[in-house]
Amino acid sequence: MDESQVAQIVEKQVLTVAKAVEDKIDEEIAALDLLDLDDLEALRERRLQQMKKMAEKRSKWVSLGHGEYTEIGEKEFFAAVKASERVVCHFYRENWPCKVMDKHLAILAKQHMETRFLKVHAEKSPFLTEKLRIVVLPTLALVKNAKVDDYVVGFDELGGSDGFSTEVLEERLARAKVIFLEGEGSRPANTSAAKRSVRQSDANSSDSD
Repeated sequence: MDESQVAQIVEKQVLTVAKAVEDKIDEEIAALDLLDLDDLEALRERRLQQMKKMAEKRSKWVSLGHGEYTEIGEKEFFAAVKASERVVCHFYRENWPCKVMDKHLAILAKQHMETRFLKVHAEKSPFLTEKLRIVVLPTLALVKNAKVDDYVVGFDELGGSDGFSTEVLEERLARAKVIFLEGEGSRPANTSAAKRSVRQSDANSSDSD
């Protein structure tokens, strides 16, 4: 295939895409043209109500500690999971794998206002770790409506090493529906930061408590 043929194919594809975009814009303009002033006012009012409700939600989330990655004690855990609809709780000890998890969760806490992000020192919380059957550290307890719905144990589901990206963890939490990738308080991540590994040294991906 010579260069002129390639150019013709590319030009045809560009024109096809441009036509599709133009048709879409025409449809949207036509839909707006069909609306009268009452319809537009109703849309505006509905949008204002949606914005008001979201602002109220965000205010409540902030008052509950959403938007931050917070350490709590064993006795505070049950009140925290009752107060927030969605909670990610990191059971940790002072080791390298848990520090890796900390860094990713601190990033996600700021990006996902809809969920509360917590950490609990496992060795200082024997009753809670036994009740929730926490054995391997780090372990994330994924809580919805005051019930532990799922766990992320060690790094096995995150690639098997401490070199995983924040984005990989984010996708795992989204699959569990404990965070949302769009809407409900989530904010677009900085792509380069989300994909950057926090790996800094050789270490085991997890260790047994």
